[in-house]
Amino acid sequence: MEAHGLLEHIRRQPRGRADFKHLARQLGARGKQRAALQQTLDTLAAAGRLIEHRSGHYSLPQQDSEFITGRLSLHPKGFGFVIPDRPPPGVEGDIFIPHRGINDAMHDDRVAVRLMRGKGDGRAEGRIERVIKRTNRFVVAVFRYSKRGSFASPHDSRIREDIAIPPGSELPAADTTEDRLGDVKAPEVKSAEELDGMIVNVEVLRFPTRLEMAEGRVVEILGQPDDFGVDVEIMIRRFHLPHRFSAEVRAEVESVPKTIPAKEIASRRDFRDFDIVTIDGETARDFDDAVWVERLDKGQFALHVHVADVSHYVRTGSELDASARERGTSVYFPDRAVPMLPAELSTGICSLNPKQDRLVMSALLKIDSNGAIVAAEFHRGVIRSVERMTYTNVFGILEGDVTLRERHAPLVERFELMQEMAMILNRRRHKRGSIDFDLPEAEIEFDEFGRMTGVTRSTRNAAHRIIEEFMLAANEAVAQRLAAMEGPAIYRIHEEPEAKRVLEFEQLAHSFGHTLGIEVPLRKFDRTHRRRDGSKSRHTDVVASTDIEVSPRDYQRLIKQIEGTPEERILSYLMLRSLKQARYSDKNQGHFALATKLYTHFTSPIRRYPDLVVHRLLKALLDQDTDSPHTRGENKGPYAASDLEAIAQETSFTERRAADAERALIQWKKARFMEERLGDEFDALVIQVSKAGLFVELLELFVEGLVPIESLPGQFEYRESARVLINQRTKFKLSLGDRIRVRADGIAFDGMRAEFSWVPPDKPKKPA
Repeated sequence: MEAHGLLEHIRRQPRGRADFKHLARQLGARGKQRAALQQTLDTLAAAGRLIEHRSGHYSLPQQDSEFITGRLSLHPKGFGFVIPDRPPPGVEGDIFIPHRGINDAMHDDRVAVRLMRGKGDGRAEGRIERVIKRTNRFVVAVFRYSKRGSFASPHDSRIREDIAIPPGSELPAADTTEDRLGDVKAPEVKSAEELDGMIVNVEVLRFPTRLEMAEGRVVEILGQPDDFGVDVEIMIRRFHLPHRFSAEVRAEVESVPKTIPAKEIASRRDFRDFDIVTIDGETARDFDDAVWVERLDKGQFALHVHVADVSHYVRTGSELDASARERGTSVYFPDRAVPMLPAELSTGICSLNPKQDRLVMSALLKIDSNGAIVAAEFHRGVIRSVERMTYTNVFGILEGDVTLRERHAPLVERFELMQEMAMILNRRRHKRGSIDFDLPEAEIEFDEFGRMTGVTRSTRNAAHRIIEEFMLAANEAVAQRLAAMEGPAIYRIHEEPEAKRVLEFEQLAHSFGHTLGIEVPLRKFDRTHRRRDGSKSRHTDVVASTDIEVSPRDYQRLIKQIEGTPEERILSYLMLRSLKQARYSDKNQGHFALATKLYTHFTSPIRRYPDLVVHRLLKALLDQDTDSPHTRGENKGPYAASDLEAIAQETSFTERRAADAERALIQWKKARFMEERLGDEFDALVIQVSKAGLFVELLELFVEGLVPIESLPGQFEYRESARVLINQRTKFKLSLGDRIRVRADGIAFDGMRAEFSWVPPDKPKKPA
């Protein structure tokens, strides 16, 4: 029985539970069928779609009120949180796991949690009952040699247990050079003693218990922490990013034609006579999308968005498809990338390279003078991009750069029309309340030897906004088409923020003199207090209710309020934190930040697996009730709802994993960059206040770090209600948004964060 049917069968059992022997008897599974049944159950349990309570006993997570499945995120101090696959009724956010409830689970493991008690505010506390799937079978660590017994200290401070390395397990058995990106070479090490202090990859052979230390063997030597390229190799393994393509995938790629057959071109709509262009960053190597616009009668516009037809080359059920699904997304580091697809596809036949015929899925939109989509068509197409443009060059053309306008003279009018149309689309989004967070991102600068020389704030220009508006319009149009067919689909959703987080942010904004403009209802309740003499007194407490309503327009209005103010950076950061993360779902729940009821991802199938799935779904719709030559062989029809549910869950995780890895490497590079500036002083902005101290951002270098509370002179304590650190004797306060002077002192053990100390302002001299 296939997975979906098996899940439905278990769902119909009493209490939604079943044991293996009972299932095998009910389904008549014997011999190979019995073994296949066990394998399917194991696969579903590993994916969290079933809970295995004890050997051979299963239930569905959503039907079992005792257990919740999810991913464990540990804190370096020992406690953790489980991010549930499906939040249980009445529980908001993640489930707190105290140190005593962790048991033998490790950071990032998939676990089954038993809820112990609620915390009265929608939060819950739990205890880990069992590990469903071990994520950290391989751990990046620092090797420590000792004649009495070597061990490895995990590089990730959230994995707190050292791993014992028995004699004979210190050196890897095989050469792993091919596992590395680019030209990073593995060091030659001949003894365990030489390995001391190096970064290694360890396979955990025995996981830790309350009584025994974890045990493992070194499977790969990455090198010294300062070696060129080792930082990227660490992040790839630390975040378990799949980075090697199997022999089977390679074989499939080699069989992909390097040119497009004439028969295929003839079956598609031909756009090769249009002056279509790609617009991307200077360092981009894969080109997913190309655009073209034209002015129509009655103030209307034609917008064509052509997207690489990856699904033509990556067929459902192939090894290439399985590899792309496992990766979920490409991961982009400052100087290299881990692609979702092999280069032969991602920068070759799939990429919309200039002056080459390429297969596309085309969204042809008619847009009125107010920015509304009044008609949309979708086709299989073929294009030949006339130019590979960059954001910088298009912006230069729009700003009047004479040299660029002369070089691209045939396209200048087209780019000006693109800008006009993008502004109309943007005004329409703004009118409906769509939120535009224009937060700067770190841009790492390198010299010719690949060494980091600085970090700057990246900025978006008008060309970025052109492509952003066009992609948003195409994605929304595809989502509307999928929803109209009322079949299973994948959507990009962004749920409304939790009321508690909104209230917390509103209080912070109010301390800076700003507000979201929402009404916060007050709730009264009586509380009885017993005096020492035994008598009772009654008090009426008034608290802010979490029964509040907030809209995207409230956030949009506040962004406009704080634009250009000193507190803009800090409030924008806190505003973003008050919102939930966008994710993929097989059920449409709208997109809060974009203020739209329907949205999906269609425009980046080279880099994102959900986009590839959406292309297949769209093709299946186009092929319904037609005699299309593509109906046979290319698609196996729409996905089952259960398949899309699993894909949405998996790709939401791989997206977060990629973002975490990219962010961690940037932090690593910033921290190592600061090592060369130890002792130097900088002006900084306090962006967060906590028990640990002050998190600051250097105003000049765009580097973040921590001023530990213990490094502050005098006795400072954290006041959570006011989010300040206050000197107990002098009552001097350090608050969110303060501009202070700091000195670079060092970096944290795992190299992920710079550490600073506060430089108090000079005291004024007393008059003589």
